[in-house]
Amino acid sequence: MSEMKLEGIHHITAITGDAPRNLDFYTRVLGLRLVKKTVNQDDPTVYHLFYADEVGSAGSDLTFFEYPSAIRGRAGAGMVHRITWRVASPEALDFWTERLGAEGVEIERDGSRLRFRDPEGMDLELAVVETEDESLIADHPEIPGAFALQGFDGVRAYSTSPERSRTFLEETLGFAGGPESWEARGDRRGSFYAYDAAPAERGIPGAGTVHHVAWASPMDEHEAWQRRVAEAGAHPTPIIDRFYFKSIYFREPSGVLFEIATLGPGFATDEPLEHLGERLSLPPAFEHLRAQVEPLLTPLPDPRTARVGS
Repeated sequence: MSEMKLEGIHHITAITGDAPRNLDFYTRVLGLRLVKKTVNQDDPTVYHLFYADEVGSAGSDLTFFEYPSAIRGRAGAGMVHRITWRVASPEALDFWTERLGAEGVEIERDGSRLRFRDPEGMDLELAVVETEDESLIADHPEIPGAFALQGFDGVRAYSTSPERSRTFLEETLGFAGGPESWEARGDRRGSFYAYDAAPAERGIPGAGTVHHVAWASPMDEHEAWQRRVAEAGAHPTPIIDRFYFKSIYFREPSGVLFEIATLGPGFATDEPLEHLGERLSLPPAFEHLRAQVEPLLTPLPDPRTARVGS
């Protein structure tokens, strides 16, 4: 096996039924930056919103498809059920305990971890993590940089049989660890992927659930990853050009939808860094649809303009 390594999580994509409320929670409350407002390229009548650090770094990027009025979903076997971000210190957890409490968010603190849910019930966690990985933070006037979210630490998924996935995770994808928790670590960054026992109830995709988790690949290794996943029998898609990055999709043996996405070209490809997320961005292949799709999308404020004006 070659020494190709995935550079941890690239992005995580979830579903919302209420883009304005979603935007408010992830930008105003959690302090992330809206770095791209575009459409779902497989269904361009709905938003694809990207929240990340100040420059839209892979490893910090939580994205949402908006299906207006989507029913509330429920995580089950074969689905990611918790997203964990890194913070720097116990004092950061103190800050978030107070800030989330002031918003009426129910919180559960367990030592160096703080758990809560977003407005649609998605399970989120902040963890104090010692790491040499770069801190991927966004600027926010109410959140000191020392307390800000620093990018993803990892995700937890439900599985009925973690052992079934072990060979694929370790030998095909190069994850290290086991038997129920692994790390994907490259030269610059790493993230964990862990399993919990699946609940008896069947999962229901919908608002407040994770659609897929994407792992980061250097541009020059992406084709090799597609071949390797295919040779392992996981039936990846062909490489799909998403304009901001290239992607392949497949399911790992526990049923969780994985993506491998390239580290680049990035979100500044079609708008300047200082103005990321301010207008609807459409990749060139979709620009001709602007007049059709813009009226179908939920009107959203620019959170940074709204913040300045408040």
